[in-house]
Amino acid sequence: MLTSTALVLMMTIPGLALFYGGMVRRKNVIATVTQSFAMTAVVTIVWAVATYSLAFGTNPDAKLNDYIGSMANFGLKGVTMDKPYSIAGATPTIPEYVFMTYQMTFAIITPALICGAFAERLKFSALLLFTVLWSVIVYAPIAHWVWGGGFLGSKGVMDFAGGTVVHINAGVAGLVCALVLGKRKGYGVDNMAPHNLVFTMIGASLLWVGWFGFNAGSAVGANALAGAAMANTQIATAGAALAWMIVEWFERKKPGILGLASGAVAGLVAVTPASGFVNPMGALVIGVAAGAGCYVSAVWLKRIFKYDDSLDAFGVHGIGGLIGAILTGVFADASINTLPKGHSVMTQVEGCLATIVWTAVGTLVILMICKFTTGLRVSEEAEIEGLDASLHGEALHDHA
Repeated sequence: MLTSTALVLMMTIPGLALFYGGMVRRKNVIATVTQSFAMTAVVTIVWAVATYSLAFGTNPDAKLNDYIGSMANFGLKGVTMDKPYSIAGATPTIPEYVFMTYQMTFAIITPALICGAFAERLKFSALLLFTVLWSVIVYAPIAHWVWGGGFLGSKGVMDFAGGTVVHINAGVAGLVCALVLGKRKGYGVDNMAPHNLVFTMIGASLLWVGWFGFNAGSAVGANALAGAAMANTQIATAGAALAWMIVEWFERKKPGILGLASGAVAGLVAVTPASGFVNPMGALVIGVAAGAGCYVSAVWLKRIFKYDDSLDAFGVHGIGGLIGAILTGVFADASINTLPKGHSVMTQVEGCLATIVWTAVGTLVILMICKFTTGLRVSEEAEIEGLDASLHGEALHDHA
């Protein structure tokens, strides 16, 4: 579990930082990697002080416990050296400090994923305030609903490692951010091609490797279920990478590394809820469906509805999360894991809908708070100059 925790942290820094950093224009690369790094620091503190307790604390009021944890573990009060953590379906053998830190790394990557939707135009001060509020108001309740003893988990929603909690949550929040902030200046006119696809490939590779901590680690132990989750993760990801590449090859007449890397991430996203519930052939179908489905959403859907989801946070995480969460209900296999009482495709859909509604409304409210305090968007001059120089006074120097 210590290794899995380190792997999941690696997914945000440096994995996601490089994945997103390579996809923006050169003048915004420092600002983009700074977002991932700063959010890692902010969420760590917020999690330790408040959100761990709200997500995983038990609320003494049984009715309230369906929706939110308690304040009993604020500041990690009551988390002791000798208290093992017990989670549904796992042997309670890991110390709560390890479980708390493991879950912290999930809380870190989720808001960091949203950055892909508003890349190249959000104020840094707005990002910091947004991250604090979003962690408390949006992430903590949904984590509690699914994993902390809340109503979705009790209903039988299957989310092994974060299809609803992480990906649908981040993807829908990203779409709301993209719509509220509006398009980047010059969108659809200026060349906004990725400045460094090697960064993006390295970032995607670190995400792929780190994802074993995400999915296999969610078995909360070195056991057979972790092995099944690992196999499913690898197979689904490979299927999705190839599916995206092939669809793109047909449409653009050329296969590319951006397509392979984006497809791989789509597969990782989709297999996340399913990894501990399906068999490898089910995982393969989920991966292929996600690779093709996320290509359609990232390329065609964005074109039809004309929104600027800069790095496809919604296209890959929102849609990939939905595909994975619903297909988990289709392919769940009792020989891999004990299936929860009440599980069904409709239960999965209910879990998705509850997440979408809470995330959309919560994110919109938080954006309005930011708008009237820090302000949301950088000035037109700052955007034209690039956020590296205008926000951070730094630049990616080319020493070639």
